Order: sequence, then C-alpha cells, then structure tokens
Amino acid sequence: MLPILLGRAMTAAEKYTTQLQAGLGLVPETIKLLDLWEPGMSGQDLLRAALASGEFPTLAARRLRNVIIEAFCPRYLIDGAAPARLLQRLSEGLPRDELRALCFLFTCRANPILGDFVRQVYWPRYSGGGTSVSREDSVSFISSAVSEGRTTTRWSETTVIRVARYLLGACADFGLLGPMTGDARPILTFRLPLNVAAVLAHELHFKGLGDNAVLRSPDWELFGLEAEDVLAELKRLALRGGLIVQSAGAVTQVAWRYKSMDELAHDLAQR
Repeated sequence: MLPILLGRAMTAAEKYTTQLQAGLGLVPETIKLLDLWEPGMSGQDLLRAALASGEFPTLAARRLRNVIIEAFCPRYLIDGAAPARLLQRLSEGLPRDELRALCFLFTCRANPILGDFVRQVYWPRYSGGGTSVSREDSVSFISSAVSEGRTTTRWSETTVIRVARYLLGACADFGLLGPMTGDARPILTFRLPLNVAAVLAHELHFKGLGDNAVLRSPDWELFGLEAEDVLAELKRLALRGGLIVQSAGAVTQVAWRYKSMDELAHDLAQR
C-alpha cells in the first residue's frame, strides 16, 4: 500500500529516489550547460555538445554523462524544456544568487526527497532558532521515509547514510547550509529574492493555477513562506507595477500585467 500524504496516496513520481547522487546543486555546471543548450536539443544532443565544447575539462566523459542525463535533464528538460528555456531567458538579467535560487526550485521539484527535507527539517530548525543541521538529522529523516514506504525500494543502511550526505551537500550548494563542521552544517540566512518571487508567482499563474492556489503552492514552502507571507510578497511586487493585488478575508484576486514569461523575463532584464 502506498503511504498517505495529506489525505491522498503518494504517486510513483513523488517517491524518493537516489537521483541526487548524479549531482548535488551543480549550479556552475548548470549555467555552462544552459549556454550550450539550444531549444530542441535532447539530453544526448547536449552531451555531445558538452563533450565537444571543452568546457568541462575536469569531468570524465562518464561523469559528464551522468550530470547531464541523470541530473540536468530531469530538472530542466521536462515539460518541453520549460525550465531550461526560462533560465536561458533570465540568465543575462538576473544575478548569480537569483539564478541559483531558481535552480534550487527546479531541483527540489525533480527530487522530492530534497524538497521535503527542506520543508520538514531545515525550515522548522531555522524558525525554531537552531544553528545547524546534522548528519543525524538527515539520516533520521531518511530512515523514517524508508520505514513509511516513501522510497522506491527499501534502502540499505549504506544507501541511507549516502543519501543523507547528498541532502546536506545539496543544501550547502544552494546556500541554505554552510561547510561541514564535525557532523553538522551551520544554517545560513536564506531568503527569497523578490525577482525570484516574481518568476515563481507568474510561472504558477501561467500553469493555470487560480490566484488563491498560487498563494498556497507548496513551492513557496521551499523558501520558508506560508500563504500570508506569499501575499505580502505579491503586494511588494505590486509596488513595482507588475501586478495588482486585492485581498479580502480568505479571497485574493490578482490582476496579472504580463501576458507571458517572455514579457516578464524581458522586464526583469531591464531592471
């Protein structure tokens, strides 16, 4: 029987895998690959272009293949390569830390184990005044997931320990945690940049979510935000003229100025 999450069965796509072992944050590699990628390219096409480019001299061909096929493709070449196309449009207009935040978002979507770890371990520790997240915290999180049937198979102790290390390493790559000290990594200040809030809100809107559903998307929880926090972010965006927000009680209505992600990306590049 599949475990029950929020009153429903966990789908196969939501089950935890070991896919993070193909690469953690991979932010520098992702930016290089986005420079090489062209619309219509498959993962294999990109691999051939990357091997010919000379941009990855320290990566063996097999390792580069794993990075592209097992990490880059599931994160950025899904949904008609919408994430890759979006990041390409934004790459010249957004600073590196904001691109990293978007890479974090797409990586968590592709790897539910990372997203849930951030929501269930990192942010509760952060909001509770904790100063670090330990290897034991990560192992405990994964061990519970294995016991609850949330992994694709029943992982061995060795696999649990290995994936626990990947989770902490990925959080460090994306700026949530600092360098390992002893058995723990210090918690770093991690905030959602306003430009990234604009991108996420509009991306959810263009996916067809209603205004209240946009506020309640679990994607915001990756940045430590609840619905009322998201509403505050949208009101900040409204001050820049990108949208108009009206809120009364539990109902929020948004007038969206941009008609496409291209329009938003163009505007952000001009700021």
